[in-house]
Amino acid sequence: MQNLSTVLATRNEEANIGLCLESIKTIADEIIVVDEYSTDKTREIAESYGAKVFLEPHHPIFHITKQKALERATGDWILQIDADERLTPELAKEIEEVINMTDEQIRNRKIDPVKQKLFDRHQKLIERRDPAFAKSFGGHGGPIVAFFIPRVNMFLGKPLIHAGVYPDPSIRLVKKGKAHFPAKSVHEIMQVDGEVAWLGNAMKHHDSPTLSRYLKRMNRYTDLKAQELENSKTPKNLLYLLIYSSIKPLFVFLNLYIRHKGFLDGLHGFLWSFLSAMHYPIAYFKFWKSNLAYNSK
Repeated sequence: MQNLSTVLATRNEEANIGLCLESIKTIADEIIVVDEYSTDKTREIAESYGAKVFLEPHHPIFHITKQKALERATGDWILQIDADERLTPELAKEIEEVINMTDEQIRNRKIDPVKQKLFDRHQKLIERRDPAFAKSFGGHGGPIVAFFIPRVNMFLGKPLIHAGVYPDPSIRLVKKGKAHFPAKSVHEIMQVDGEVAWLGNAMKHHDSPTLSRYLKRMNRYTDLKAQELENSKTPKNLLYLLIYSSIKPLFVFLNLYIRHKGFLDGLHGFLWSFLSAMHYPIAYFKFWKSNLAYNSK
């Protein structure tokens, strides 16, 4: 039997971590929590579930802390999960099954053909968006060392099925020593040394239970995007102001709401599409403001 370590990076997650650990407690042989000095009861709740808790200073890119959690795991397989995510019983059972399968058994698993077609399409999109990830895995029939897990995002209490959200895949189940976070970007995906497969069941992602929590996360992500614009030396002129304040957000909104049928999710789909589009002007305005503040010194 293969051992499974579950690892989390946390910071002030007392409202989430208990439900997260409750969903994994039956399959985890080890729980590792690397905590960025939470000021709430995150660590106490984690310890009540038998977690080994380690402290780490706060990093603007949270993947640095996630990588440290990966490195502390001792199991044959590692499940990386966030505090606002939950395993369904079906997903927990699937994880327990696949980590004890041979490579041939994994390849012969049957996933719903409609899902598999969707998963394949999204993986190709990920590979185009993240060339470093595409280069990191073999693609030549080597052993499977990692799994994408699809996610159902819960937005203001309702699951989003359209608007380009599902399957929102992330590599979360990996063999020890075969995957790592580059820790360079908030939206990066783990790079792996081997082949990648998919799990058929989805985890639930409760990242935005309230509008205030969504806006708080949006503020953090746009800060990081503004820094990326600075690092890439994006021009600071009226043309790019027009692109980021009008053209990009309009394209994103129409793409999510119309092309990806966000309208089928009702008001929640409209809000998601609109707020997703607003990331661009907010990030550029922050970038522009920081530049003006710098020039005024």
